[in-house]
Amino acid sequence: MLTLTKALHDRIVEHARQDHPDEACGVVAGPAGSGRPERFIPMLNAARSPTFYEFDSADLLKLYREMDDRDEEPVIIYHSHTATEAYPSRTDISYANEPGAHYVLVSTADTDDAGPFQFRSFRIVDGEVTEEEVEIVEAYS
Repeated sequence: MLTLTKALHDRIVEHARQDHPDEACGVVAGPAGSGRPERFIPMLNAARSPTFYEFDSADLLKLYREMDDRDEEPVIIYHSHTATEAYPSRTDISYANEPGAHYVLVSTADTDDAGPFQFRSFRIVDGEVTEEEVEIVEAYS
């Protein structure tokens, strides 16, 4: 299960809406080994595409060095889908290389008549996708 604060949830959704019609992407880092998402890090979609996202390699290297210096790890890796449901594509699955991370997808397309967006979380390990429950809290206890 992914537990995150309402403030982080809202920032991820807002980033997805701001970058629409292109896919948004980013990371939420947390203390290494804690599994707790804390630091919101919106990234630039280097592909600038409505159907694909790509982290800029220089930005990603800088981010990983920064997380290493701060004793953090990527707890959430997120991106948006602008025209399809919030479910990992074949490309998303092939690029998923952080087995400990929660892969969050936000769809800014109303694909299920459930409202203006979908917010879903997945674990992706060795190409296998497992959806997980998302718990939104006001603050961590």
